[in-house]
Amino acid sequence: MAVMKSFYLSRLLNSKIHTPDGEFIGVLKELISTNAERPEVVACVVSTRDHELKTLDWRGISLNKEKKAYVVTCAEMIEAQPPEHSIYLKRHILDKQIVDMDGKKVVRVNDIRMAAISSGFYVVAVDVGMEGLMRRLDLARPTQRMLEIFGKSLPSKLILWSNMEPIGPPLDNLRLSTTASKLSTLHPSELADIIEELDVKTGAAIFNSLDHDRAADVLEELESDVQYSILDQLPVGKAADVLEKMPADEVADILDELHEDKAEQLLSEMDQETSEEVRELMEYPENTVGSLMSTDYISFQETMTVEETLAELRRLKPESDTIYYLYVVDDENRLSAILSLRDLVVSQPEVRLEQIMNRKVIYVRDDDPINSLVEIISKYSLLAVPVVDKDAVMLGVVIIDDVVYELLRPKKKRL
Repeated sequence: MAVMKSFYLSRLLNSKIHTPDGEFIGVLKELISTNAERPEVVACVVSTRDHELKTLDWRGISLNKEKKAYVVTCAEMIEAQPPEHSIYLKRHILDKQIVDMDGKKVVRVNDIRMAAISSGFYVVAVDVGMEGLMRRLDLARPTQRMLEIFGKSLPSKLILWSNMEPIGPPLDNLRLSTTASKLSTLHPSELADIIEELDVKTGAAIFNSLDHDRAADVLEELESDVQYSILDQLPVGKAADVLEKMPADEVADILDELHEDKAEQLLSEMDQETSEEVRELMEYPENTVGSLMSTDYISFQETMTVEETLAELRRLKPESDTIYYLYVVDDENRLSAILSLRDLVVSQPEVRLEQIMNRKVIYVRDDDPINSLVEIISKYSLLAVPVVDKDAVMLGVVIIDDVVYELLRPKKKRL
């Protein structure tokens, strides 16, 4: 009989435990380890022959292997009180979700790799591969033999415990297969995909760990139903801070789908200027241009020079989709002309905008129907269209991406 060097938790659970004399004690139901960088098994839960659950000190247990089967022996039944924040491997880790940062996806823990060394028994890795799942179903060996006929092998993937880090309270949420700081290396859309795969609680835990700017970028990428779930889980203050970092039209779209009481609660928590801007957008009927426009646009006075305009752009550092076109307005903010970024860049620094701007502007009114945008954008091959009110005062712009999204997205009922 050989002393075990390494083993999998699934093969050990439900093993019978005997005394050195062969007397049946019970069935092994759980292993308990310390919550440390290198978790050490300190206790186990045993279902006795009287069907009682007892927590025993692991120091009284020995593990061996005989004829490919585990032999668990209890030399002394010492009842134990596990340390605070101990990890119950089956309850807390097995079948739980992990963010695999290498694959940028959510995976499930199918098994846990353990190792026995002179100083004790330790958790060394989690198995998130197909081999671990087949092992749990007791199908690993027959499946492997069948695959060998075709020159294939059963996919296996282990993630070292040293690369694991919890999100939120140690045992309440999922773990990452790397440090939490690596979340910042993911593109917002990749992080959104991960959150969408998780249950609401753990998705909210990851979202809540992000700074406000990062959280805003991710929230924009989430599917609508996940957006609402995340906002519902967050403290109102945190949710309002994140929404303030987003474009007003995006916020209006999100809040417009929430229950009125929840939307009002968030609006009241946001700063007054942002809140008023969002409220104005929410007042537009659903099928009008105003409900779709963004109030983030850049405008200049026609008396400004090219040099002054470029200096202002450098100061503002606008997003790429806000500088498809630059708009020229008068002293009362009425739209008077349009200017391409190309014309601005190739012109001499001292040239005034009035010398290079185009007064033939294609625009829409804020109360025009959304369908009118489709014809205008396709006819003139525009990437963005300025929006004005009945007095030609510039109100915002509509980006072509938003038009396509609006036409394709399923209409949802207010929650």
